Amino acid sequence: MATGKDRQKQLAREHYERQMQRRQEREQKAKRAAIIGSTAGVVVVVGGIVTAVAMLGGNDTGTEAASSSTSPAATAQATAAAGPKPYDAKTGTCDYVADTSGGQVKDVGMPPTKVDTKPAEKTMTFKTNLGDIVVELNNAKAPCTTNSLEFLAEKNYYDGSKCHRLGSDNFPMLQCGDPTAKADGKSQDGSGGPGYVMAEENLQGAQYKRGVMAMAKTSAPGSTGSQFFLVYGDIGLTPDYTPVGTITKGLDILDKVNKAGVMADMGDGTGAPKQTVEIKDVTFAGKS
Repeated sequence: MATGKDRQKQLAREHYERQMQRRQEREQKAKRAAIIGSTAGVVVVVGGIVTAVAMLGGNDTGTEAASSSTSPAATAQATAAAGPKPYDAKTGTCDYVADTSGGQVKDVGMPPTKVDTKPAEKTMTFKTNLGDIVVELNNAKAPCTTNSLEFLAEKNYYDGSKCHRLGSDNFPMLQCGDPTAKADGKSQDGSGGPGYVMAEENLQGAQYKRGVMAMAKTSAPGSTGSQFFLVYGDIGLTPDYTPVGTITKGLDILDKVNKAGVMADMGDGTGAPKQTVEIKDVTFAGKS
């Protein structure tokens, strides 16, 4: 027969197991929300985790208030209806709309809406202080995103910008693309963008494994801007972030940056990288 002491031990063990289960669920939820944000008021891609909606420095109170009075499904449908439309294959056009989130803007204008899905791949080269990172972009499946990246490169939008957020072995990615980021471990980086957003693309069966380049966004659909993340491990994210290409050169650079670690952990295992990664120039090849 179990004694009172045995019963106490059993209850304590069950309590501990429940605590560990809740902790694991929180960690998994944080990972899923991690890459949420690249505009002011929401988490930067791989996002600040103060509340899973906080973005390196702000809270999306408007979104929280809206969701409290409307069902999530209805909110998502309304947001999608009001947001940018996906690529129109019949007309060969993309829809870029003004970003009204209130983030910091480096205004270089809007990309041309008429795009060509050929060639199927385009090569994007980031010339950084640590060497070249080369990405084969999937122009056939992500034409609007590829067109936007090429447009921004031609406008020297990324020149001089610093990659501002590094994950850990549990969240292996380097986030870049905020032209205003200081990547000093102190600034509220991640709120910069081009002043426009577009619909997400190429999401069917999307996976975020080592070598993938994907676009950052907020929790709302149609919120992809200029920020992106380079994956140097495997991340179990839901297929919500445009996988735009595959890294063919430079993974060793990401491994080196990861090894150096972060300046200060933001509480979710990510932070500004100790090893500075500055984008000096961006070039494209494979123009149609």
